[in-house]
Amino acid sequence: MKVPAVSAQRPPWFRRALSALRCSLKLRLMMVFLLLALGVAFAFIGGAQKAFSVGWRDAARPLLMDYVDRLAADIAPPGRAPSTERAQAITQRLPITIDISGPLVNWRSHPEQARMDWQRNGPPGAKGRDPEDWGDDKDWQQLLQRTTADGHRLGFGLNEAAFERRPRLFGFTLTVLLLLTLLAFLYVRRLLRPLDDIRQGALRFGAGEFGQPIPVRHPKGPDELGELAATINTMGHDIHQMLEAQRALLLAISHELRSPLTRARLNTELLPDTADVTPQRDALLRDLAEMAQLISDLLESERLAGRHQALHREPTDLAELAREVIDELASTQPLAINIQLQAAQHLPTMPLDRIRIRLLLRNLLDNALRHSAGAPQSPELHIRRIGETGQGIELEVRDHGPGVPDDQLPHLAQAFFRPDTARTRNAGGVGLGLYLCRLVAQAHGGTFAVRNARPGLSVTVTLPQA
Repeated sequence: MKVPAVSAQRPPWFRRALSALRCSLKLRLMMVFLLLALGVAFAFIGGAQKAFSVGWRDAARPLLMDYVDRLAADIAPPGRAPSTERAQAITQRLPITIDISGPLVNWRSHPEQARMDWQRNGPPGAKGRDPEDWGDDKDWQQLLQRTTADGHRLGFGLNEAAFERRPRLFGFTLTVLLLLTLLAFLYVRRLLRPLDDIRQGALRFGAGEFGQPIPVRHPKGPDELGELAATINTMGHDIHQMLEAQRALLLAISHELRSPLTRARLNTELLPDTADVTPQRDALLRDLAEMAQLISDLLESERLAGRHQALHREPTDLAELAREVIDELASTQPLAINIQLQAAQHLPTMPLDRIRIRLLLRNLLDNALRHSAGAPQSPELHIRRIGETGQGIELEVRDHGPGVPDDQLPHLAQAFFRPDTARTRNAGGVGLGLYLCRLVAQAHGGTFAVRNARPGLSVTVTLPQA
């Protein structure tokens, strides 16, 4: 079985983890808190052990020496040999070890522990022994060793088996610290939760939705994040007012230009039909018609860019509507008769706004015709079904012209954008055609995409079933 190429190029897990850590503030905060908890736990426990081992030694020295003297006198009374029975009883009662060596008695209460201690640390005073022990060999013998009158040596030590709870104590302390760290992280996460609201609000403002401001917690006394949210709300309100003022100004200018354009057209048509005047009159009429079309496009773009697009939906056969648009274009552009229409069979009837869809088809086909001059093939119009159950229809208009640079593709559907600013208006228009097509597609709940087909440009519009 062949491995897909995508999975073969997938980065290893540690690179994905580093990328996620680098791009997520939450994960970085969690790592900081965990490292802080571990550092505090080790520093606290290590420091406590260090302080205990260093600080209590001088204070406990006289008490320890006196206590060891009493234990030695109890095990080996004056004039008697050491008693292993008494030593055994003491080790059962106290967490200590006793070693007896001499001419008559040789006995160890915990031989395995003594062997392991000597293997690990060496004899008292040996090189490599823990420097935090009781010092040199003489000091160690003075504290924990006693010699009887008959030559027996008594050695005392701690029974490590009695202190097996130390790891449990360490684990308990670490668990408590980690739990406290988790609670601190949750609290900090709650404090940073307004960042999610700010992000969502910024996305809404970027999409042109200014109706819902970013919620501000404790508006009477906001913290730094609350002040940031309030500042962004103010900025969004100002941007909304600026856009509304711009839209109102554009609509007012467009409406006011209609009347003088109509009068200019009437006056132009009344000019005498003579050989000297007719060429200038026809050129002027073409310019006036182009200005009227520009004003109509501006008004239509403002209607479609609003929040509540008034669509007059009716059952529409998209293939039939496409043939009507091609016939209309052929009446003014002879090359339109060569447009290749490829419509799938049994296309569903869609509830569409016929006027807006006609505008979309006309602009797309007119754009394809303008950029197909000298191309080996005519523009193509494909109408396909989306999905086997008819979830919608997909339109694709493709020309076989030179295309556009890849870096300009994202800007083609913006208002007044023209890829080649040096070309004439007759060749390129003013940059509203694809912008209107995108607005029509979005008003119907669809999508609009542009790509280089090499050769030519391909524009794809999806219209979902309402």
